[in-house]
Amino acid sequence: MGKNQWVVKRDNEWAVRGEGNSRDTSHHKTQSEAIDAAKNIAQNQKSELIIKGRDGKIREKNSYGNDDSPPKG
Repeated sequence: MGKNQWVVKRDNEWAVRGEGNSRDTSHHKTQSEAIDAAKNIAQNQKSELIIKGRDGKIREKNSYGNDDSPPKG
């Protein structure tokens, strides 16, 4: 499983950062663009996507990895 991907607010843009990385992976004009980029990375790495809102609080999490408890269906 790869690194979790975080979408975070920067001064006048949004960034994607891999968990534990010291530098951002990419910068985007809108949160939506950053989410799309982070989602692609998370899907490729089978990791989680964590999205922070403007207030810095986690607003959403999505898992694209091997969940411990997949839903029954």
